[in-house]
Amino acid sequence: MDIASIIGFLGAFALMIFGMVNGKGFSVITDTFLDPASALITFGGSFGAILAMNPMKDFVAGLKSFGLVFKVPKANETETIKSIIELSNLARREGLLSLEESANALDNDFMKKGVMLIVDGTDPELVRSILEAELINTDTRHQENISFWKNLGAMGPAWGMIGTLIGLINMLKDLSDPDSIGPNMAVALITTLYGSVLANWICTPVANKLTKQNDVEIKLKEVMIEGILSIQAGENPRVIEEKLKSFLSPKERASFGDEGGGQ
Repeated sequence: MDIASIIGFLGAFALMIFGMVNGKGFSVITDTFLDPASALITFGGSFGAILAMNPMKDFVAGLKSFGLVFKVPKANETETIKSIIELSNLARREGLLSLEESANALDNDFMKKGVMLIVDGTDPELVRSILEAELINTDTRHQENISFWKNLGAMGPAWGMIGTLIGLINMLKDLSDPDSIGPNMAVALITTLYGSVLANWICTPVANKLTKQNDVEIKLKEVMIEGILSIQAGENPRVIEEKLKSFLSPKERASFGDEGGGQ
């Protein structure tokens, strides 16, 4: 589990509740900030608009992608580079065919696919084409989920404003009772609050987290493609290492050490 996401969501929610109850007590939440009609307009309208934008399967997939926010990627660039260097050393000593057994032991399906392609003697340009096509399709699928949350984040404030306008219209039609103006105005503004909460507490953080995860995965697969093609080209493991270390940050490069070094 990604502890940062859990702390972020819970911390933001706790601070919001604190702002509501500070000096007033928890009863203010049910008395003032909970309004079923406002919630139905804001949340129902937002999700309804998103459903209208997408086929049902994409809508369901977008909702399910929320769980990805709490997952920590298993692989990282440093460990991947070290695995590639180990494979390059093996290929240099025993030839490309010797990689078949090692490929079957790999956890990453993308890397396993690339290694098996070069073991089968596939043309380097075709190997690159196949792997890059999968890379592009992976990014496209991820962008669909990211767009789902970005669009939902845009719908929240919009439907919150719709609810506010509905409340104001109802209030302005009955100004005969001055004492009701304040409470009615408060109810009208609750929909705007709900829309802002949906957008800024949930949708924007989720979209940004999914974007970050996608960037990490795409970068990792780019490392794999360059490494696999370098092994197929018969490059020196030390040269491969230096090439792949260019994907790392200066700090990661400095701590990489000689563990993955070529022979």
